[in-house]
Amino acid sequence: MIKAENIVKSFGNLTVLKGVTIELPEKKVVAIVGPSGAGKTTLLQILGTLSNPDSGNVYIKGENVFALKDKHLARFRNQHIGFVFQFHHLLPEFTALENVCIPALIAKKSMVDAQKRGKELLDFLGLSSRFDHKPSQLSGGEQQRVAVARALINDPFVVLADEPSGNLDSQNRDELHKLFFTLRDQMGQTFIVVTHDKDLAQMADLQLTMNDGRFV
Repeated sequence: MIKAENIVKSFGNLTVLKGVTIELPEKKVVAIVGPSGAGKTTLLQILGTLSNPDSGNVYIKGENVFALKDKHLARFRNQHIGFVFQFHHLLPEFTALENVCIPALIAKKSMVDAQKRGKELLDFLGLSSRFDHKPSQLSGGEQQRVAVARALINDPFVVLADEPSGNLDSQNRDELHKLFFTLRDQMGQTFIVVTHDKDLAQMADLQLTMNDGRFV
């Protein structure tokens, strides 16, 4: 379970999160919706330990993550949290397979093991013919599936996705959404997705709405 307690976050005089408390289930697709500026992305960054709250606690797998020292927190993030963003953030000089393997190599897995798992994931995602292609040689939908494979390479407890289909056309968007539910069903993967896409939000196991720094 992922649990946030009394999360407060401000930027200067602007308080973006106003004491957010929430428990999120495992092995589900959770959609967080709401207007721009509601605090959705800020909360996702804190849940992913990419940003620290001003106050409050986050528990993932029972671990109070912000009680960890920097090195231990970085290791925890690498091992247990995957990320998918609106813009895939693939490294242009590396192939699809190399991009997927990067988190595994950071986790000190061998190149052989990383490539074996990376190929399995890319094959599962329909990209077995794209191992050696660089991002510029891939379509937008293919690039985003590579990003999903990269998020999954270390078998994370949760994948956090920020507007993951916001940069895709309607066909690739629908395919990506279906993929999340396939991964939930076949791999038991947990997804927390910030989205403005009403179709994805309605498909989700749980839809939560934020407004003005709180869940409503």
